Amino acid sequence: MYAIVEIAGQQFKVSKDQKVYVHRLANEEGANVSFDRVLLIDNNGAITVGAPAINGASVEAKVLKHVKGDKVIVFKKKRRKGYKVKNGHRQLFTQIVIENIVAK
Repeated sequence: MYAIVEIAGQQFKVSKDQKVYVHRLANEEGANVSFDRVLLIDNNGAITVGAPAINGASVEAKVLKHVKGDKVIVFKKKRRKGYKVKNGHRQLFTQIVIENIVAK
């Protein structure tokens, strides 16, 4: 059984006991969260598609930890002009584990 759920503006294909990195959530570590914007549920071949979301369906998860992603280097240059800018960026993520997928 898996579901396609929208978490923090992005869509993820999740199943039970799966660990997922999502954009930083405001919840504390160890807190339980529920996502009710479920777009699709596949229950062993029986597919339910929402329009756009399924009423009464939710995905329950637990926040494991807040982490920073790998550093991404942003380098800009204009040739023959002496213009060079180097910036780094580390995205903030939250690791969650999917505990349950609830259909209506």
